Amino acid sequence: MIMKDQLTALIADALHPDHLEVIDESHMHNVPKGAQSHFKIVVVSDQFEGLPLVARHRKINGLIKPLFSGSLHALALHTMTPAEWESRRGSAPDSPQCMGGSK
Repeated sequence: MIMKDQLTALIADALHPDHLEVIDESHMHNVPKGAQSHFKIVVVSDQFEGLPLVARHRKINGLIKPLFSGSLHALALHTMTPAEWESRRGSAPDSPQCMGGSK
């Protein structure tokens, strides 16, 4: 199964998010073509209500922990409540340029 599909399924099944984007950003890094190793994940869920940012990230990392034993290497997580998503007008920040390797 494609890593993006695995990430999407695990998060969607557990959090039933209002909005979910799983974006493969591996091409932005110094990895072999088709590596499926670096992802940006935008999750909007009412299950984040009242949770600090670190707890939200721990929740996501806990869901996808088994995938880190494969090709998954790095995540850019953007975890918001529906109200936070609305206040951002339905957008998440762009990921920074890769600072490692030869890129």
